[in-house]
Amino acid sequence: MASSTKALRIGGEGRVAEVDGAYFGGHVRPTNLTADRVDRRLSENQQGNRKVVVTMRERGGRTLAQVFPAEADAVTTIRQRIARGTIVHADEISAWNPLHASFVMQRINHQDGYSIDGACTNGAESYFSRQRRGEVGHHHHIAGPYLVRYAQEAAWREDLRRASNGDQVSGVVSLAMRCTPSVDFCGYWQRARA
Repeated sequence: MASSTKALRIGGEGRVAEVDGAYFGGHVRPTNLTADRVDRRLSENQQGNRKVVVTMRERGGRTLAQVFPAEADAVTTIRQRIARGTIVHADEISAWNPLHASFVMQRINHQDGYSIDGACTNGAESYFSRQRRGEVGHHHHIAGPYLVRYAQEAAWREDLRRASNGDQVSGVVSLAMRCTPSVDFCGYWQRARA
């Protein structure tokens, strides 16, 4: 699924792309008793292995997802993967400020609203909503070195959610037949014993 977006650039002159990030991984299970619980949002109470999934989503087009240690680390990749002339919508986090030099930007403050004067990141938020539901529903834990795989799968599912099941299966099979064996998954059970 990831191979279908390997060299893909989204956007173009006058097109709109949305950029947003969400943190995954590093779950700290709360203790049972209320008196023993700590605020898991504080950095000293986190495991430190949380990473951000940054999604770049073209309106009416494709979704690209990549994993970074922090949102600010994604700026270079965003410049490479989104074509010049694209209007980029993002929230008001300071990590996206350097993008103003490369793109026409529309920013949205989510404390004021979800869509103001046409600026919104609802498409990117939709992607994260589906990924979170996948994490809670059937994956249960998506983190570590495989987080990027889960993110790219969720992007593929997001792009093809309206395609028929037959078309989706046909697409996955054709992509799988074109790929070489994965270095991540080929023989992974043998490495665990060593």
